[in-house]
Amino acid sequence: MGEIDDDEIYEIIDDVIFSNNRKKDLSVREKCDLKRELFDSIRGMDVLEDILKDSDVTEIMINGPDNIFIEKGGTIIKLESRFSSKQRLDDVIQQMVSNVNRRVNESTPIADSRLKDGSRVNVVLAPISIDGSAVTIRKFPKNRITMEKLIEIHSITNEAACFLKMLVKAGYNIFISGGTGSGKTTFLNALSNYIPADERIITIEDSAELQLQNINNLVRLEARQANLEGENGISIRDLIRSSLRMRPDRIVVGEVRGAEALDMLQAMNTGHDGSLSTGHANSPKDMLSRLETMVLMGMDMPLSAIKGQIAAGIDIIVHLGRMRDKTRKVLEIVEVMDYRNGEIGINTLYKFEEDSISEKNNDGNLKVQGCLKWQNNGLRNIFKLLNSGFYKEAEIYGRTD
Repeated sequence: MGEIDDDEIYEIIDDVIFSNNRKKDLSVREKCDLKRELFDSIRGMDVLEDILKDSDVTEIMINGPDNIFIEKGGTIIKLESRFSSKQRLDDVIQQMVSNVNRRVNESTPIADSRLKDGSRVNVVLAPISIDGSAVTIRKFPKNRITMEKLIEIHSITNEAACFLKMLVKAGYNIFISGGTGSGKTTFLNALSNYIPADERIITIEDSAELQLQNINNLVRLEARQANLEGENGISIRDLIRSSLRMRPDRIVVGEVRGAEALDMLQAMNTGHDGSLSTGHANSPKDMLSRLETMVLMGMDMPLSAIKGQIAAGIDIIVHLGRMRDKTRKVLEIVEVMDYRNGEIGINTLYKFEEDSISEKNNDGNLKVQGCLKWQNNGLRNIFKLLNSGFYKEAEIYGRTD
């Protein structure tokens, strides 16, 4: 017997509602609501279905079957909704991970996945999660956020966006850093829109989230978990190495977390100019330190050699932050300089400067006021600008002394 499709489930639900509604009449609205709830409990995401459809919700946090929290407008709210049982929550979790051929069970109780709309999912099963299975869902906007939108909401200035557009077109290797929830993936998506449409791009991710547009020659690669025997896994490192044989113009790695940093840097240092990636850090300087640590996870090599690889591979770091008023902004754009005297130099090009006077937003809380300002330090490495024909721009942005 084959799997029952959605239409058949709806027919069965209609029959049940009709047969049980002879003594007590339900209104049309009540019948529709009951029909939807029954279907969601059987085939959908149960109590999460309506939450997932709410475009204002940016994060869903499930701490066991009885505790569901959401982030809405930067504020975390506890909902009255709950799952009927631990088993029902586990059923929904299995549905989430099976959609992208992931696995989570007692042997592998931690998993990353994604929903059909691209939302990012992290799962930690009980008893590893002591108070019940924990699920965190990072929702992404249905309408892709462009750089123009980021300018409109004051995440970046038009001047800085034009500067980055020029760097992307000229093939500078750009690394986006920031803390959790600072908007790194969103910014990477927006920045990638500046990649020339005639180039061949390879994207590599642990769980596919990037939404590159206007690129015809695009290959999207996604890592795969190992099976129960610990075999047949495909890591980010494996994908980066394979991508080098796929004739990419640029390689875009969604996020660097570990030993794959070495492979990413080697790709940047072997002719794949214009490559992009992101990583967790509290500042551009901290990002460089974390990259050093991640490379050491992949290979035991002298620290001076690692720093030399980083300095040679990465041209620009764009650092994002989440402000105290819950807004996300570009805080710094820095140029990565040469490795000298045991340190990698940094040349700050743009920096967010907060005003001393702040306004109040609609909630009565203080709104961070300020602007991302050019620091008059000048871009030292103008070779890629000149090589790409940006002669006038090299004179404007380049260091004069």
